[in-house]
Parts: sequence; C-alpha cells; structure tokens
Amino acid sequence: METVTFQKSKVKTKGFEKEYTETSNSDRRASAETSLKLWYFQKNSFWCENKLIIEYQAVSIGLLLTNDCDLKQIIMAASNFPIIEIEGEEFISASDEQAELIEQLLAIGTALSSTQDLEEILQLILSKSREITSSDAGSVYLLDKTDAIPKLLFKASQNDSLSNASFREFAVPLTPKSLAGYVALTGKTLNIPDAQNLLPNLPYQLDRSFDRSFSYRTRSVLVLPMQDAEGEIIGVLQLINRKRRSDIIVTPENALEVIQPYSEWEERILRSLASLAAISIERNILQDSIENLFESFVRASVEIIERRDPTTSGHSERVAKLTVALTQEINSIANGSLRLMKFSDRQIQEIRYAALLHDFGKVCVPETILNKRQKLYPEQLQVIRQRFALVQRTLERECAEKKFQYLLNNQFPQPHNLSDNCPHCQQIRQLDTNLAATSEKLNHFWELLIQLNEPQPLKNQEITALSEEVVASLTALLQYTYQDIDGKTKPLVTPEEMEQLLVPFGNLTISERQAIEAHVTYSYEFLNRIPWTKQLENIPIIAYRHHEKLDGSGYPLGLTTSEIPLQTQILTIADIYDALTAADRPYKRPLAVDIVLKILREEASKNKINFDLVQLFEQRQVYQILGHQL
Repeated sequence: METVTFQKSKVKTKGFEKEYTETSNSDRRASAETSLKLWYFQKNSFWCENKLIIEYQAVSIGLLLTNDCDLKQIIMAASNFPIIEIEGEEFISASDEQAELIEQLLAIGTALSSTQDLEEILQLILSKSREITSSDAGSVYLLDKTDAIPKLLFKASQNDSLSNASFREFAVPLTPKSLAGYVALTGKTLNIPDAQNLLPNLPYQLDRSFDRSFSYRTRSVLVLPMQDAEGEIIGVLQLINRKRRSDIIVTPENALEVIQPYSEWEERILRSLASLAAISIERNILQDSIENLFESFVRASVEIIERRDPTTSGHSERVAKLTVALTQEINSIANGSLRLMKFSDRQIQEIRYAALLHDFGKVCVPETILNKRQKLYPEQLQVIRQRFALVQRTLERECAEKKFQYLLNNQFPQPHNLSDNCPHCQQIRQLDTNLAATSEKLNHFWELLIQLNEPQPLKNQEITALSEEVVASLTALLQYTYQDIDGKTKPLVTPEEMEQLLVPFGNLTISERQAIEAHVTYSYEFLNRIPWTKQLENIPIIAYRHHEKLDGSGYPLGLTTSEIPLQTQILTIADIYDALTAADRPYKRPLAVDIVLKILREEASKNKINFDLVQLFEQRQVYQILGHQL
C-alpha cells in the first residue's frame, strides 16, 4: 500500500475548481490498493428555519483505491461540495477557529432548547450573540400584536460599558422610523458601520436619546429580524458596537478607535442564530400559551364545580393556596423527617392543579344532594307541613262536627245561660279542650321535627343522648296516622323521612353520603382521561386519594401510608382545614382556627393524617395565607 498526497488539486465541481498534482513513489496502478487522504472544507449556506448549517467544516476522507480505479474519477466522486484549499498553518488555524465556532453554536442550540423561561432565553440570545461578535451592547425586541395596533416590546438589554445601568421593559411604536421598527416591518437586516452618520433620506434614523442619557456613543449596529418557522417576524435582535477586543470599555472618546463594522460573515452567522433564537422564543411563547390555556381550563372547571355546589364556593382555590404554601414550607426545612423532600416548581404546579381539581367529580353528584342544607329536602319539609296542616284542619272539622251533633241530640232549656254547672256547656268545653290538647301535641311534633331537621341537632342539650321523653315523642310521631283526602290512613311522618331526621351528624343519609363520596372516583375517572404531560402525570392520583387516611380508614380504597403520596397527604390537610373553617357551609358553623388545629392534631395522633405535616402547618402558620389568625 502506498500513500498518495495531494499538495494542490484542481477538480471542477459545481462551479468551483480545485487544483491538484499527484506525487507518489511508484506507479499507483502497480499497487493493489492505494490509500488516499483528502482534507478539504465544505462550504454551504445557512438553513433559515429550525436547522443549523455551519459555513465551513473541516472534513477528512479516506478512500480505498483498487488498481482498477481511476484516481481522478474517485476525486470527482468525493468532491460533491465546493472545495477551498487551505494549506499549512493557515489550514490548521482556520480549522481550529471553525471548530470552535461549531462548538459555540451547538452549545447555544443546546442551551436554548433546555431553557424554559423566556427571560433566560432572551438573555442567553443576547449574551451569546455579543460573545460571538465581540459586541459591547445589544437588545431584543418582541413584536406584540395583542392590541389593535401592533407594537414592539423592549424585552432585554445588555451593555458591558454601562454595567450599572438599569433597563426596564417598555413598548415602542412599530414604525419604520426606528432601526428596530424598520427591520420588524420589512424583514430586512441592517448592517450599519456608523449609525451616527446615516444618510438623511433613509426611512430610519438612530434614536440618540439613549446616548445622550447615558453618555454613550453608538456606532456600528447590526439589526436582524427573528422569524419563526412560517417566516413571520416575531422580534428583532439588535447588536451595538462591535469591538476590536471583547474586554474594551467603550466611551465617547475611544469609540471611533475601538469600534469596527460588523462583517458579512458575522451577519450571516447572526442571521442563523436569530432564526434559531426565534424558534426557541416561539416554542416558549407556545408553551406559555398552552399553560395559559390549561390554566383557563382548570379555572373554568372549578367554576363549574362551584356553580353546581354554591355551598363550597371558593373551597378549591383556598385549598390550592394552602397546599402550595405547605409544599413550599417543606422545601425550606433543614431538619426532621421532611428535610429530604424537595419539590420543584413543576411539581408544585402539579400539586396546585390537583388541589384545584380535587373535587371536580362533584359535577356527577346530583345537585339535590350537593345543595342539601338540612336533613330533609325543602320539598319534603313542605309536604310534611301540608300533612300537619291537613291533620289540624281535620281535627278542627271533627271537633265542630261533634259539637253540632251534640247540639242536635240534646235539648237546651230556653232561655239558656252559660254556666259552669250546666252539663251541656261542660260537654262543649270538653270538646274544645280535647282539640286544644291534640293541637298542642301536633305542634310539639312539628317543633321536634324542625329541631331534628337541623344538620347537628343531636348536639343540643335538649335531645342529647335522646332522653326517654324524646324517644317517646319520636315513637308517638312515627305511630301517628291521619286520614288523607283519598280516604286512606297514612303515617304523618314516613319511616324514610324519620330515618333522615335521625341522622346523628351532618345532614346526609348513608346512601346520600355514599353518593357524595363517589365524587373522588368521578374526579379520578375524568382526570385520568386527560393526556397529561410528564410533569403533570400524577394529578389524577394526587386528587384521587385526598380522602384516604394513613390508617386505612379513608375512602374509596382504604389505602394506608405507603400507598398515599406525600402530595396527597399535603392536600388532605389543606382540605380538612378549609372544610372546618369555611363560613359558607350551610350544615355547620365555621370553627375557630385554634379549634381546627386541635382537631388536626387529634387526627394526626390517631394516625389519620401526617403528624409532621400538621406540625409544620401549625408552626409555620400556613393558614395565614387565607388571612386567618389565632
């Protein structure tokens, strides 16, 4: 095998020529194989959208030649790109320089793709653009079309020579009179060697107000449009004062000496970088739009819940605030069992969404149950009231009939004076007395029923432990019958109604409570249908288990500690706290903060909820985020 070295070559390909001469120690065809190493630079244009092309790239190609190959044909085949020959030290220097640029551009692309925050993206674009071109300053404008009249937003700025100057975001009119406005409207790049000496007939001129305010001198300027994948301009990248060395501080006195124009090569590099930056910005804006869309969806979902269940209006939002606040407190812990738990911003957002949506399943629970304020539904109470009224009228009618019948059957002496000694008068009075006694008994039944109908009547001293008198009254009420208008004998209060009235706590029967408890399953089934991103994939599980208890006594699955995520345990405490302190629950009065904290401690001591979280909740006074105080 012999080595054939090309010191100079000339191969015509795609309009370019490469000269070559061949030197070798023997006839190349005399050898079975010949190894050829060809070094050259590939020259190509930049891709304008989401692809990055490097202008010059060093390439080394090894070709395996057989004795039947024609060397010139192989060179022609290998030369699919225009080739520029660089030899010796110039070759090595150029190769190193281009390799370094390649690394820079690749690093910029990687950094832009991994950054989520728009402010960080803009600052990164500026810093890297200035680093590549040795620019003293730069700024980024974004096009804002939210209003009827589009405008440019001054979003980011950097200046090495004015490092102490502060810059704030502001809007500027979208007009061709400014450099940035002209580029944003036309899509043309401006490469201005000396912005102080622009021709007066140009549509754009330099705004010198900045230079006057900060004693600065703007000279060379490179302004490039940032276009998205569809070619729509979304912003403008502006670089100012390309310096001979990056460490130079620009002053009005040395500006002419240390500042130089931007080269065509830098313009091409920055044009590609601006396109890459535009795609990154567009991706970030799209991400923000998606997040805003989802935020709106979540809030609309919460509004639906609260419209169907006005009694818990604001509950989801308050629980979300408490949950996020407690999660953030966990991140600040340095000691204890919770110190190893840390939640990222994305995880906190996931917990927040789970808290906002934890009761969404209530949309599947009948509104009559959701809006139930007492043990009996209003229409039930109205029917019972009508029964009592019917019984009362029946008693009065029967009493009148008895009086009339008595009068018909008995002869009163004429004239007759009412007297206590008159047996007829005594009989009439007795009928009235009987009616009054029955009416009083009926009124007693009604008052007892109204008292029992309240969500927590069994805590009242009058009927605590259901005294014998109360039991006797309830038994009598349950056995009391009347004759309905259809002639049938019916109970004044049905067994089903009595079952509702005897609910010991709250206002729901067992079946109604089961219907309410089913909301967690409905929530999970709904949330599980949504194709969550990886950062939000735990939302269904977090929401699903917020009624589980650490000892397995919760619902719907009866899970224990190891099966309940810490995020859910945080949500559970927030949910219990708000349910007990909320002033909008019709079936109970709000409890004071100190009483609620005591209840939480008791639940934690029974291993119902997380003791460490309750302790942190109390010590850090997380409840203050709702404006509550001890």
